[in-house]
Amino acid sequence: MSKTIRIRKGLDIRLKGEAEKVVVQAPEPQVAVVKPTDFHGVVPKVVVKPGDEVKAGSPLFVDKYNERILFTSPVSGEVAEVVRGEKRRVLEVRVLADKQIRFEDHGAGDPAAMNRETIIQKLLRSGCWPFIRQRPFDLVADPAQEPKAIFVSAFDSAPLAPDMDLVVRNQGEDLQLGLAALSRLTKGRVHLNVSAQTTAREFLDAKGVQHNVFSGPHPAGNVGVQIHHIDPIDKGDVVWVVGAQDVIIIGRLFRTGHFDAERTVSLAGSAARNPKYVRVRVGAPIQDIAGEVGSGVRVVSGNALTGTNVGANGHLGFYDQQVTLLPEGDKPKFFLTDGWASPGLNHFSASHAYPTWLLPGRKYELDTNQNGEERAFVMSGQYEEVFPFDIYPVHLLKAILAGDIEQMEQLGLYEVAPEDFALCEFVCTSKINCQDIVRSGLDMLKKETT
Repeated sequence: MSKTIRIRKGLDIRLKGEAEKVVVQAPEPQVAVVKPTDFHGVVPKVVVKPGDEVKAGSPLFVDKYNERILFTSPVSGEVAEVVRGEKRRVLEVRVLADKQIRFEDHGAGDPAAMNRETIIQKLLRSGCWPFIRQRPFDLVADPAQEPKAIFVSAFDSAPLAPDMDLVVRNQGEDLQLGLAALSRLTKGRVHLNVSAQTTAREFLDAKGVQHNVFSGPHPAGNVGVQIHHIDPIDKGDVVWVVGAQDVIIIGRLFRTGHFDAERTVSLAGSAARNPKYVRVRVGAPIQDIAGEVGSGVRVVSGNALTGTNVGANGHLGFYDQQVTLLPEGDKPKFFLTDGWASPGLNHFSASHAYPTWLLPGRKYELDTNQNGEERAFVMSGQYEEVFPFDIYPVHLLKAILAGDIEQMEQLGLYEVAPEDFALCEFVCTSKINCQDIVRSGLDMLKKETT
Protein backbone atom coordinates (compact mmCIF):
# COMPACT_ATOMS: atom_id res chain seq x y z
CA MET A 1 0.00 0.00 0.00
CA SER A 2 1.47 3.35 -1.03
CA LYS A 3 1.89 6.38 1.17
CA THR A 4 1.49 10.06 0.31
CA ILE A 5 3.74 12.39 2.25
CA ARG A 6 3.89 16.18 2.18
CA ILE A 7 7.25 17.75 3.09
CA ARG A 8 6.62 21.20 4.54
CA LYS A 9 10.09 22.33 5.60
CA GLY A 10 12.67 23.06 2.94
CA LEU A 11 13.64 25.57 0.28
CA ASP A 12 13.52 25.58 -3.51
CA ILE A 13 16.47 27.57 -4.87
CA ARG A 14 15.35 28.85 -8.26
CA LEU A 15 18.39 29.21 -10.52
CA LYS A 16 18.61 30.25 -14.14
CA GLY A 17 19.91 27.80 -16.71
CA GLU A 18 17.51 24.86 -16.59
CA ALA A 19 18.36 22.18 -19.15
CA GLU A 20 16.25 22.17 -22.29
CA LYS A 21 14.34 18.91 -22.60
CA VAL A 22 16.41 17.70 -25.53
CA VAL A 23 18.60 14.60 -25.21
CA VAL A 24 21.75 14.33 -27.32
CA GLN A 25 24.17 11.42 -27.54
CA ALA A 26 27.76 12.25 -26.62
CA PRO A 27 30.55 10.51 -28.55
CA GLU A 28 32.39 7.69 -26.83
CA PRO A 29 34.94 9.35 -24.51
CA GLN A 30 38.59 9.40 -25.47
CA VAL A 31 39.56 9.04 -21.81
CA ALA A 32 37.43 7.76 -18.93
CA VAL A 33 38.35 8.21 -15.28
CA VAL A 34 37.33 6.27 -12.20
CA LYS A 35 38.07 8.14 -8.97
CA PRO A 36 38.38 6.26 -5.65
CA THR A 37 37.56 9.58 -3.98
CA ASP A 38 33.95 9.11 -5.18
CA PHE A 39 33.63 6.16 -2.77
CA HIS A 40 34.02 7.48 0.75
CA GLY A 41 35.63 5.00 3.12
CA VAL A 42 37.10 2.82 0.36
CA VAL A 43 40.87 2.24 0.48
CA PRO A 44 41.72 1.27 -3.12
CA LYS A 45 44.03 -1.56 -4.05
CA VAL A 46 44.86 -1.11 -7.73
CA VAL A 47 44.90 -4.36 -9.74
CA VAL A 48 46.02 -2.93 -13.10
CA LYS A 49 49.09 -1.08 -14.32
CA PRO A 50 49.68 1.36 -17.20
CA GLY A 51 49.58 -0.43 -20.52
CA ASP A 52 47.10 -3.13 -19.47
CA GLU A 53 44.17 -3.78 -21.78
CA VAL A 54 40.73 -3.75 -20.17
CA LYS A 55 37.13 -4.13 -21.26
CA ALA A 56 34.09 -2.34 -19.90
CA GLY A 57 33.41 -4.29 -16.73
CA SER A 58 37.06 -5.28 -16.08
CA PRO A 59 38.31 -4.52 -12.55
CA LEU A 60 40.59 -1.51 -12.01
CA PHE A 61 40.84 -1.61 -8.22
CA VAL A 62 39.26 -3.30 -5.22
CA ASP A 63 38.48 -2.22 -1.68
CA LYS A 64 41.55 -3.16 0.36
CA TYR A 65 39.40 -4.09 3.35
CA ASN A 66 36.70 -5.93 1.39
CA GLU A 67 38.20 -7.37 -1.78
CA ARG A 68 34.85 -8.77 -2.89
CA ILE A 69 33.90 -5.23 -3.96
CA LEU A 70 35.32 -4.48 -7.41
CA PHE A 71 35.45 -1.12 -9.16
CA THR A 72 35.45 -1.70 -12.89
CA SER A 73 36.18 0.26 -16.03
CA PRO A 74 33.24 1.99 -17.74
CA VAL A 75 35.01 1.69 -21.12
CA SER A 76 37.34 -0.68 -22.94
CA GLY A 77 40.86 0.34 -23.89
CA GLU A 78 44.30 0.77 -22.38
CA VAL A 79 45.07 1.81 -18.82
CA ALA A 80 46.91 5.11 -19.31
CA GLU A 81 47.83 6.16 -15.80
CA VAL A 82 47.26 5.63 -12.12
CA VAL A 83 47.29 9.15 -10.70
CA ARG A 84 48.52 9.42 -7.12
CA GLY A 85 48.60 12.28 -4.66
CA GLU A 86 50.23 12.82 -1.29
CA LYS A 87 51.43 9.67 0.46
CA ARG A 88 50.76 7.78 -2.78
CA ARG A 89 47.02 8.11 -2.32
CA VAL A 90 45.23 6.92 -5.46
CA LEU A 91 43.27 9.81 -6.98
CA GLU A 92 42.34 8.48 -10.42
CA VAL A 93 42.65 5.53 -12.74
CA ARG A 94 42.63 6.77 -16.33
CA VAL A 95 41.69 4.57 -19.30
CA LEU A 96 42.29 5.48 -22.96
CA ALA A 97 39.02 4.36 -24.51
CA ASP A 98 38.49 2.39 -27.71
CA LYS A 99 36.32 3.96 -30.39
CA GLN A 100 34.07 0.90 -30.16
CA ILE A 101 33.41 -0.27 -26.61
CA ARG A 102 34.03 -3.96 -25.85
CA PHE A 103 32.31 -5.50 -22.82
CA GLU A 104 33.15 -8.24 -20.38
CA ASP A 105 30.38 -10.84 -20.58
CA HIS A 106 28.96 -11.30 -17.11
CA GLY A 107 26.00 -13.30 -18.39
CA ALA A 108 22.42 -12.17 -18.90
CA GLY A 109 19.63 -13.67 -16.83
CA ASP A 110 16.30 -13.18 -15.15
CA PRO A 111 16.86 -12.02 -11.54
CA ALA A 112 13.50 -13.53 -10.55
CA ALA A 113 14.99 -16.96 -11.26
CA MET A 114 18.18 -16.33 -9.24
CA ASN A 115 18.82 -16.61 -5.52
CA ARG A 116 20.17 -13.76 -3.44
CA GLU A 117 23.80 -14.90 -3.42
CA THR A 118 23.90 -15.38 -7.21
CA ILE A 119 22.61 -11.83 -7.74
CA ILE A 120 25.14 -10.43 -5.27
CA GLN A 121 27.99 -12.24 -7.04
CA LYS A 122 26.90 -10.89 -10.43
CA LEU A 123 26.70 -7.34 -9.09
CA LEU A 124 30.10 -7.67 -7.41
CA ARG A 125 31.93 -9.13 -10.42
CA SER A 126 30.48 -6.62 -12.88
CA GLY A 127 31.24 -3.50 -10.85
CA CYS A 128 27.57 -2.61 -10.32
CA TRP A 129 27.75 -3.22 -6.57
CA PRO A 130 29.13 0.27 -5.70
CA PHE A 131 25.84 1.75 -6.97
CA ILE A 132 24.28 0.32 -3.80
CA ARG A 133 24.97 2.47 -0.77
CA GLN A 134 23.98 1.97 2.84
CA ARG A 135 22.57 4.06 5.63
CA PRO A 136 23.77 4.73 8.24
CA PHE A 137 27.21 6.15 7.36
CA ASP A 138 26.46 6.77 3.63
CA LEU A 139 29.03 4.26 2.33
CA VAL A 140 29.18 1.54 -0.32
CA ALA A 141 26.97 -1.26 1.03
CA ASP A 142 28.51 -4.31 2.69
CA PRO A 143 27.41 -7.43 0.74
CA ALA A 144 27.70 -9.51 3.92
CA GLN A 145 24.80 -7.60 5.50
CA GLU A 146 21.10 -7.77 4.74
CA PRO A 147 19.10 -4.52 4.77
CA LYS A 148 15.72 -4.13 6.39
CA ALA A 149 14.56 -2.26 3.24
CA ILE A 150 15.84 -0.73 0.01
CA PHE A 151 14.93 2.80 -1.08
CA VAL A 152 14.98 4.24 -4.59
CA SER A 153 14.24 7.95 -5.12
CA ALA A 154 12.63 8.43 -8.53
CA PHE A 155 12.92 12.21 -8.53
CA ASP A 156 15.45 14.90 -7.67
CA SER A 157 14.45 18.19 -6.07
CA ALA A 158 17.89 19.86 -5.99
CA PRO A 159 18.50 23.12 -7.89
CA LEU A 160 18.42 22.55 -11.68
CA ALA A 161 18.08 18.80 -11.12
CA PRO A 162 17.31 16.57 -14.13
CA ASP A 163 13.72 15.65 -14.92
CA MET A 164 13.64 11.95 -14.09
CA ASP A 165 10.45 11.45 -16.11
CA LEU A 166 12.47 12.42 -19.19
CA VAL A 167 15.50 10.39 -18.15
CA VAL A 168 13.56 7.14 -17.64
CA ARG A 169 11.65 7.37 -20.91
CA ASN A 170 11.85 4.12 -22.94
CA GLN A 171 13.92 2.44 -20.22
CA GLY A 172 11.08 0.76 -18.36
CA GLU A 173 12.30 -2.79 -19.06
CA ASP A 174 15.74 -2.15 -17.54
CA LEU A 175 14.18 -0.31 -14.60
CA GLN A 176 11.87 -3.25 -13.88
CA LEU A 177 14.73 -5.77 -14.12
CA GLY A 178 16.81 -3.68 -11.75
CA LEU A 179 13.99 -3.42 -9.24
CA ALA A 180 13.42 -7.18 -9.49
CA ALA A 181 17.10 -7.77 -8.70
CA LEU A 182 16.96 -5.44 -5.69
CA SER A 183 13.83 -7.15 -4.37
CA ARG A 184 15.82 -10.39 -4.07
CA LEU A 185 18.39 -8.69 -1.82
CA THR A 186 16.07 -7.95 1.10
CA LYS A 187 13.27 -9.63 3.00
CA GLY A 188 11.77 -6.20 3.48
CA ARG A 189 10.26 -3.86 0.94
CA VAL A 190 11.73 -2.04 -2.02
CA HIS A 191 10.38 1.50 -1.76
CA LEU A 192 10.08 3.43 -5.02
CA ASN A 193 9.53 7.06 -4.06
CA VAL A 194 7.98 9.27 -6.74
CA SER A 195 7.07 12.92 -7.00
CA ALA A 196 3.43 13.94 -6.84
CA GLN A 197 4.00 15.54 -10.28
CA THR A 198 5.42 12.47 -12.02
CA THR A 199 3.61 11.15 -15.06
CA ALA A 200 6.17 8.56 -16.18
CA ARG A 201 4.45 5.20 -16.58
CA GLU A 202 7.85 3.52 -16.16
CA PHE A 203 7.76 4.58 -12.51
CA LEU A 204 4.04 4.44 -11.85
CA ASP A 205 3.60 0.97 -13.36
CA ALA A 206 6.67 -0.59 -11.73
CA LYS A 207 5.85 -3.94 -10.09
CA GLY A 208 7.10 -5.59 -6.93
CA VAL A 209 7.68 -2.30 -5.10
CA GLN A 210 5.88 -0.06 -2.65
CA HIS A 211 5.13 3.29 -4.26
CA ASN A 212 5.40 6.33 -1.99
CA VAL A 213 4.39 9.77 -3.22
CA PHE A 214 6.22 12.89 -2.02
CA SER A 215 5.47 16.56 -2.50
CA GLY A 216 6.97 19.74 -1.17
CA PRO A 217 10.18 21.75 -1.54
CA HIS A 218 13.75 20.51 -1.65
CA PRO A 219 15.00 18.27 0.01
CA ALA A 220 11.87 16.19 -0.65
CA GLY A 221 13.86 14.28 -3.28
CA ASN A 222 16.66 13.33 -0.87
CA VAL A 223 16.43 9.65 -0.04
CA GLY A 224 17.40 10.38 3.59
CA VAL A 225 14.30 12.55 4.02
CA GLN A 226 12.19 9.82 2.44
CA ILE A 227 13.58 7.12 4.74
CA HIS A 228 12.95 9.33 7.77
CA HIS A 229 9.26 9.70 6.90
CA ILE A 230 8.62 6.10 5.85
CA ASP A 231 10.82 3.78 7.93
CA PRO A 232 13.28 5.63 10.19
CA ILE A 233 16.67 4.11 10.98
CA ASP A 234 17.34 2.99 14.54
CA LYS A 235 20.67 1.96 15.98
CA GLY A 236 21.58 -1.42 14.52
CA ASP A 237 19.42 -1.01 11.39
CA VAL A 238 20.85 -1.16 7.88
CA VAL A 239 19.06 0.34 4.88
CA TRP A 240 20.31 0.33 1.29
CA VAL A 241 19.70 3.14 -1.20
CA VAL A 242 20.10 3.17 -5.00
CA GLY A 243 19.62 5.99 -7.51
CA ALA A 244 16.97 5.52 -10.18
CA GLN A 245 19.50 5.69 -13.03
CA ASP A 246 21.72 3.22 -11.18
CA VAL A 247 18.79 0.81 -10.98
CA ILE A 248 18.53 1.08 -14.76
CA ILE A 249 22.24 0.25 -15.16
CA ILE A 250 21.76 -2.78 -12.89
CA GLY A 251 18.76 -3.86 -14.98
CA ARG A 252 20.81 -3.45 -18.14
CA LEU A 253 23.39 -5.83 -16.66
CA PHE A 254 20.76 -8.57 -16.26
CA ARG A 255 19.31 -7.94 -19.72
CA THR A 256 22.61 -7.87 -21.64
CA GLY A 257 25.25 -9.27 -19.30
CA HIS A 258 27.26 -6.06 -19.74
CA PHE A 259 28.38 -3.32 -17.37
CA ASP A 260 26.98 -0.56 -19.57
CA ALA A 261 27.46 2.51 -17.38
CA GLU A 262 25.75 5.03 -19.62
CA ARG A 263 23.40 7.57 -18.12
CA THR A 264 21.52 10.74 -19.03
CA VAL A 265 23.16 13.82 -17.51
CA SER A 266 21.68 17.30 -17.41
CA LEU A 267 23.95 20.20 -18.31
CA ALA A 268 22.57 23.22 -16.48
CA GLY A 269 23.47 26.51 -14.85
CA SER A 270 23.47 30.18 -15.81
CA ALA A 271 27.02 29.87 -17.23
CA ALA A 272 26.06 26.99 -19.54
CA ARG A 273 25.88 28.09 -23.18
CA ASN A 274 23.51 25.38 -24.31
CA PRO A 275 21.78 23.68 -21.35
CA LYS A 276 20.55 20.25 -22.40
CA TYR A 277 20.53 16.54 -21.56
CA VAL A 278 23.43 14.37 -22.68
CA ARG A 279 23.74 10.56 -22.85
CA VAL A 280 27.25 9.82 -21.64
CA ARG A 281 29.28 7.19 -19.79
CA VAL A 282 30.28 7.43 -16.16
CA GLY A 283 33.74 8.98 -15.86
CA ALA A 284 33.54 10.82 -19.20
CA PRO A 285 35.31 14.19 -19.63
CA ILE A 286 33.32 17.27 -18.74
CA GLN A 287 34.20 18.68 -22.18
CA ASP A 288 32.17 15.87 -23.79
CA ILE A 289 29.15 17.18 -21.88
CA ALA A 290 29.67 20.94 -21.71
CA GLY A 291 32.03 21.63 -24.60
CA GLU A 292 34.63 24.35 -24.13
CA VAL A 293 34.15 26.19 -20.84
CA GLY A 294 35.26 29.80 -20.60
CA SER A 295 37.18 31.46 -17.80
CA GLY A 296 35.39 32.60 -14.68
CA VAL A 297 33.12 29.55 -14.58
CA ARG A 298 32.85 27.02 -11.73
CA VAL A 299 32.36 23.51 -13.14
CA VAL A 300 30.47 21.32 -10.69
CA SER A 301 29.96 17.61 -11.16
CA GLY A 302 26.64 17.23 -9.37
CA ASN A 303 24.25 19.91 -8.16
CA ALA A 304 25.09 23.35 -6.81
CA LEU A 305 24.57 22.32 -3.17
CA THR A 306 26.41 18.99 -2.92
CA GLY A 307 28.47 18.66 -6.11
CA THR A 308 32.25 18.66 -6.55
CA ASN A 309 34.30 21.37 -8.22
CA VAL A 310 36.11 19.35 -10.92
CA GLY A 311 37.23 22.11 -13.26
CA ALA A 312 36.85 22.35 -17.03
CA ASN A 313 39.27 19.45 -17.53
CA GLY A 314 37.59 17.20 -14.96
CA HIS A 315 35.40 14.15 -15.37
CA LEU A 316 31.87 13.14 -14.41
CA GLY A 317 31.60 11.61 -10.95
CA PHE A 318 30.48 8.02 -10.46
CA TYR A 319 27.13 8.91 -8.87
CA ASP A 320 26.50 12.27 -10.57
CA GLN A 321 23.63 12.85 -13.01
CA GLN A 322 24.09 16.57 -13.41
CA VAL A 323 26.82 19.03 -14.44
CA THR A 324 26.27 22.58 -13.21
CA LEU A 325 28.12 25.61 -14.57
CA LEU A 326 28.05 28.66 -12.30
CA PRO A 327 29.77 32.06 -12.43
CA GLU A 328 32.76 32.26 -10.12
CA GLY A 329 32.21 34.67 -7.25
CA ASP A 330 35.68 36.19 -7.56
CA LYS A 331 34.76 39.74 -8.55
CA PRO A 332 34.55 42.58 -6.01
CA LYS A 333 31.07 43.92 -5.30
CA PHE A 334 30.45 47.56 -4.43
CA PHE A 335 28.54 47.55 -1.17
CA LEU A 336 25.99 50.18 -2.28
CA THR A 337 24.99 48.63 -5.61
CA ASP A 338 25.59 44.91 -5.20
CA GLY A 339 26.86 44.40 -1.66
CA TRP A 340 25.43 44.33 1.84
CA ALA A 341 23.99 47.86 1.67
CA SER A 342 22.29 47.46 -1.71
CA PRO A 343 18.47 47.27 -2.02
CA GLY A 344 18.89 43.65 -3.14
CA LEU A 345 16.59 43.82 -6.15
CA ASN A 346 18.59 41.04 -7.82
CA HIS A 347 19.39 39.03 -4.72
CA PHE A 348 17.95 35.72 -3.59
CA SER A 349 17.38 35.33 0.13
CA ALA A 350 16.06 32.45 2.18
CA SER A 351 14.58 35.01 4.57
CA HIS A 352 12.65 38.19 3.82
CA ALA A 353 15.80 40.32 3.93
CA TYR A 354 15.31 41.46 0.32
CA PRO A 355 12.09 42.50 -1.46
CA THR A 356 12.51 39.74 -4.04
CA TRP A 357 10.56 37.41 -1.74
CA LEU A 358 7.50 39.12 -3.18
CA LEU A 359 8.33 37.50 -6.56
CA PRO A 360 8.00 33.78 -5.81
CA GLY A 361 8.46 32.62 -9.41
CA ARG A 362 11.59 34.61 -10.16
CA LYS A 363 14.82 32.81 -11.10
CA TYR A 364 18.27 33.99 -10.12
CA GLU A 365 21.80 33.98 -11.50
CA LEU A 366 23.81 33.19 -8.39
CA ASP A 367 27.58 32.96 -8.26
CA THR A 368 29.79 30.99 -5.88
CA ASN A 369 30.61 33.90 -3.55
CA GLN A 370 29.85 33.06 0.10
CA ASN A 371 29.30 36.75 0.91
CA GLY A 372 31.14 36.48 4.19
CA GLU A 373 33.52 34.38 6.23
CA GLU A 374 32.94 31.81 8.96
CA ARG A 375 31.64 33.36 12.16
CA ALA A 376 30.47 32.28 15.59
CA PHE A 377 28.07 29.33 15.48
CA VAL A 378 24.86 30.69 17.03
CA MET A 379 21.30 29.47 17.49
CA SER A 380 19.32 31.35 14.85
CA GLY A 381 16.44 29.02 13.93
CA GLN A 382 17.49 29.13 10.28
CA TYR A 383 18.33 25.45 10.08
CA GLU A 384 15.03 24.29 11.49
CA GLU A 385 13.09 26.13 8.76
CA VAL A 386 14.70 24.07 5.97
CA PHE A 387 15.47 20.78 7.77
CA PRO A 388 12.52 18.34 7.48
CA PHE A 389 13.73 15.83 10.10
CA ASP A 390 12.51 15.40 13.66
CA ILE A 391 16.07 16.18 14.71
CA TYR A 392 17.68 19.23 16.31
CA PRO A 393 20.27 20.09 13.63
CA VAL A 394 22.37 22.64 15.53
CA HIS A 395 22.53 20.46 18.64
CA LEU A 396 23.64 17.52 16.50
CA LEU A 397 26.38 19.53 14.79
CA LYS A 398 27.66 20.79 18.13
CA ALA A 399 27.70 17.25 19.52
CA ILE A 400 29.85 16.22 16.55
CA LEU A 401 32.22 19.15 17.09
CA ALA A 402 32.49 18.14 20.75
CA GLY A 403 33.16 14.49 19.81
CA ASP A 404 30.31 13.30 22.06
CA ILE A 405 29.42 9.86 20.64
CA GLU A 406 26.47 9.26 22.98
CA GLN A 407 24.92 12.62 22.12
CA MET A 408 25.42 12.00 18.39
CA GLU A 409 23.49 8.74 18.66
CA GLN A 410 20.70 10.24 20.74
CA LEU A 411 20.34 13.26 18.44
CA GLY A 412 19.86 11.15 15.31
CA LEU A 413 23.18 10.99 13.44
CA TYR A 414 22.33 7.47 12.22
CA GLU A 415 19.53 8.92 10.10
CA VAL A 416 21.38 11.59 8.15
CA ALA A 417 24.01 11.98 5.45
CA PRO A 418 25.99 15.10 4.51
CA GLU A 419 23.60 15.96 1.66
CA ASP A 420 20.74 16.29 4.15
CA PHE A 421 22.52 19.31 5.67
CA ALA A 422 23.23 21.04 2.35
CA LEU A 423 20.35 23.50 2.74
CA CYS A 424 21.40 24.25 6.32
CA GLU A 425 24.81 25.14 4.96
CA PHE A 426 23.26 27.33 2.25
CA VAL A 427 21.11 29.41 4.60
CA CYS A 428 23.66 29.58 7.42
CA THR A 429 24.49 33.14 8.45
CA SER A 430 27.60 31.85 10.21
CA LYS A 431 28.92 30.15 7.02
CA ILE A 432 29.42 26.82 8.82
CA ASN A 433 30.54 23.89 6.63
CA CYS A 434 27.74 21.65 7.86
CA GLN A 435 28.29 18.84 5.35
CA ASP A 436 31.95 18.43 6.31
CA ILE A 437 31.00 18.32 9.98
CA VAL A 438 28.36 15.64 9.40
CA ARG A 439 30.82 13.58 7.33
CA SER A 440 33.41 13.73 10.12
CA GLY A 441 30.74 12.77 12.66
CA LEU A 442 29.65 9.73 10.65
CA ASP A 443 33.27 8.61 10.31
CA MET A 444 33.80 9.06 14.04
CA LEU A 445 30.62 7.16 14.88
CA LYS A 446 31.48 4.29 12.55
CA LYS A 447 34.95 3.97 14.04
CA GLU A 448 33.57 3.85 17.57
CA THR A 449 30.59 1.56 17.00
CA THR A 450 31.75 -1.04 14.43
